[in-house]
Amino acid sequence: QVQLVESGGGLVQAGGSLRLSCAASGSPFGINAMGWYRQAPGKQRELVASVNSGGSTNYADSVKGRFTISRDNAKNIVYLQTNSLKPEDTAVYYCNAVNAFGMSYWGKGILVTVAS
Repeated sequence: QVQLVESGGGLVQAGGSLRLSCAASGSPFGINAMGWYRQAPGKQRELVASVNSGGSTNYADSVKGRFTISRDNAKNIVYLQTNSLKPEDTAVYYCNAVNAFGMSYWGKGILVTVAS
């Protein structure tokens, strides 16, 4: 069973930055893709950014140029650097990891609130 522990959320003013971190543990089969999703009140959960074990990244159009995902493969930690935050970025952010067998795991989520 993979455990994902997120950190780094909080309250920030519009235009500010936050760095989210997610540490994965307990996966004996290795982890392929890791990523961040978010869910705003009344909306569906959506992909924010992902990175695979080879370093290839994928971003939602709404965050391109503002957010950067990175990964420490040795430590199984994924980071999301969020810059130029907007009120519409307010959401619960969830870490996701997919292991070598395609099984998907989720963190409990952390709240990011961007004040206007």
